[in-house]
Amino acid sequence: MKRLSTCLVLLMVLISSTANSQEIEQSPQANLIKNEVSFEVLQLLNGVYQLSYERYIWNNFSGALALGYKGKEGIIKLSGIDTDQIKTEEVFYTGFQIAPEIRYYLKSTSKNNLDGFYFGAYLKYSNYKSNLAGAYMSDDGTTYDMEFDMKLDITSVGLMLGYKLAVTKHLNIDFMIAGPGSGRYNFHIENKKDLPEEFYDDLNEALEEYSILDFINSDFRFSEINNKSKFSAFSFRYGIAVGYTF
Repeated sequence: MKRLSTCLVLLMVLISSTANSQEIEQSPQANLIKNEVSFEVLQLLNGVYQLSYERYIWNNFSGALALGYKGKEGIIKLSGIDTDQIKTEEVFYTGFQIAPEIRYYLKSTSKNNLDGFYFGAYLKYSNYKSNLAGAYMSDDGTTYDMEFDMKLDITSVGLMLGYKLAVTKHLNIDFMIAGPGSGRYNFHIENKKDLPEEFYDDLNEALEEYSILDFINSDFRFSEINNKSKFSAFSFRYGIAVGYTF
């Protein structure tokens, strides 16, 4: 009788523990993902190596932080200035960028917290350095060597819309479809060579014809006295990232 009682107790404990384990496995909370580390793929085309960490916060909201480094390599390059008076080499720039984000995932499209359609907001700060070398010919035909150190920092804020595809339980592909915003651009150039005053007038005229700067307003001007310039312009983010969730 004692053996039977002991067996029944052990059987009940076994059944209870099995049921509890099944409940844990079947509980929706057990399969929810709260962390993700991702690598930006599309920005590799521009020589940017960017890692992001995202954390599920609460009620379909998440917070993320992206850190990136921009190298000289990349298929996107800035062509040099080529006018009758100013000729420069191609412009290469390096630096870093940081972008905190907050996202909201649509519950109806999300399986494991950090997937499905989302929208959110971001703040992005970029800091780049470059140099500009070439030659300048003055009105009297004198040729001068040009050598500038250039710095650019950009602070932008905006909104974003995207879709994160859950390929497997621990693998996501993040498609950031649109990220429109507004950016504040701060340029600084430091002259390493002696140049005449007229150079800066010719430089500003050349920049007005520079296609990539078409969106810049008339406040963007350099001079021998003031070699800094600031302006605001439209900014846009997009990308494709591969993430590991845990």
